[in-house]
Amino acid sequence: MPQLVRNSGVAVWAQIAEALRGEIERSFDEGDWLPAEPELAARFGVNRHTLRHAVSALIAEGLVERVHGRGTRVLARGLVYGIGRDTRFTEQLAASGRRAQVRLLDRDGARAEGGVARRLRIAEGATVLRLRTLRSDEDLPYALTLHFLTGASAEAARSYEGGSLTSHLREAAGITLERVESLITTRLPLVEDALALRMPRTQPVLRVKGVNACRACGEVQEYAISQFRGDRIQLSVAEPGWATDEPLQDQEITTI
Repeated sequence: MPQLVRNSGVAVWAQIAEALRGEIERSFDEGDWLPAEPELAARFGVNRHTLRHAVSALIAEGLVERVHGRGTRVLARGLVYGIGRDTRFTEQLAASGRRAQVRLLDRDGARAEGGVARRLRIAEGATVLRLRTLRSDEDLPYALTLHFLTGASAEAARSYEGGSLTSHLREAAGITLERVESLITTRLPLVEDALALRMPRTQPVLRVKGVNACRACGEVQEYAISQFRGDRIQLSVAEPGWATDEPLQDQEITTI
């Protein structure tokens, strides 16, 4: 059992967090479950309140998450997501050996206003198709995306039910979209977005606004606003003229 030092100037819960942090790095893989909190509390000789304080610190660091009714699970190490001409989240996950999931949360019609109309290069008030999707590695959410589609892509996406939207557009209508603009910012998530991403409302997300055009016709057909969990995603941005289908190595990663 790890030895806790009382009255050392370092809080007991912080010592427990440090001990668990080391054990996670040495002995646990992503998706593993930590021992139950009563078991850990008994092991460290502390009450459950102190133990929960330690686990909460690891949650804030993005190392673990509490799953209601099941326990505390070790999170996947950060995924490197490349932002470039091709927008292929699902394919990038699969290439890294992870099982990608994209779930359709909502689909409806909307009127293009303000920035949506400007980025889609359509008239204010024009009708667009709006999709809301949740991207996950197995059941661990990484990104929540709001898609605004127009033209042939909107027509093709009316039959979309989940999975890779890029693949669906290609298979349903022969459309390949290319990224022509990306704007990366940070913000605090809305309450409903934080719930979908299973993250604290006080933890910022990485927000990527992307404008995508049809490769064949050059027409802008999608404006997407993606919110990424910063504790699970690193955004890799290739320099102009350095196009690659593979994620960049660690020293070439731009982390926002």
